[in-house]
Amino acid sequence: MSAPTYDVVAIGNAIVDVLSQATDAFIVDAGMNKGSMALMFSPEEADALYAKMGPGIEASGGSAANTVAGIAALGGKCGFIGQVANDELGQIFAHDIRSVGIDFTTATREGEPTTARCLIFVTPDGQRTMNTFLGASQFLPETALDREMIASAAILYLEGYLWDPEEPRAAMRAAIEIARKAGRKVAFTLSDTFCIGRHGGDFRDLMAKDLLDIMFANEAELLALMQTDDFDSAVEAASQQVPMLVVTRGEHGAIAVSGGQTVSVGAEAIARVVDTTGAGDLFAAGFLHGQAQDLSVAESLRLGAICAAEIISHYGARAQVDLKALMAEKLRG
Repeated sequence: MSAPTYDVVAIGNAIVDVLSQATDAFIVDAGMNKGSMALMFSPEEADALYAKMGPGIEASGGSAANTVAGIAALGGKCGFIGQVANDELGQIFAHDIRSVGIDFTTATREGEPTTARCLIFVTPDGQRTMNTFLGASQFLPETALDREMIASAAILYLEGYLWDPEEPRAAMRAAIEIARKAGRKVAFTLSDTFCIGRHGGDFRDLMAKDLLDIMFANEAELLALMQTDDFDSAVEAASQQVPMLVVTRGEHGAIAVSGGQTVSVGAEAIARVVDTTGAGDLFAAGFLHGQAQDLSVAESLRLGAICAAEIISHYGARAQVDLKALMAEKLRG
């Protein structure tokens, strides 16, 4: 097996995020479920909700894209595979992700639908309520995969959100096969409980067939996947089916279970939670960067905790400080 060219290559939804502050009353009046992610099924619906937003921040987003952006900010070499349309939002996404040093080679898609967008409303307590029009991102075909990029990555990282549509699901299964044949690791994030509600059987099948090396989940996702209300039994069951299980627990930190050993890390102290958008994505960034650099599980967890804390201290899912410098400072202390 040759030495990897990339630390991490991710496959996920290519989305342009639009973030805006909102009151709890606005969330209620708009009929949203605070703290959740809801899908919009037409560009007209997305346009109507966008018109109600206050001043916003636009940036390339999507869960897996946020993760590789974090890894790149830490000094890692990353690639991203995701579908955008040949439109203005697609150009914004491509320019933005390439500008942070990530290789993005996926060809644009002609015609409808438009590039995906996520309208994110952040309430004063830092909770984010997301409304996503998936658009072109749902039409990533297997033919769009950069096979050489996947085969040359130490870790292939897959986004559970993208498992819904048939075309990207087939592409991700093909990507797993490419990575496996190249002797690389495969990491998977469960993304959301609604994904598990529809595809839990598929996810459990990936585990049962030993196709995953690292699985990321939060508490609610893990309980839903393992079909239990007991956290400890869920951890025990899942950790027997995947070589490394990583579970984030909000203010209670995170744990990783590998080889029968459980390692935990506390949440990093911050002055105030401003916006939880991207917290899990950046935790995964820190952890995967650590693993790609052959750090210990404990060290990788700490990197994840530091990255997550930085993200929730401000609006948006991209770091606003030099992550490499922050990491050096925190680890020195």
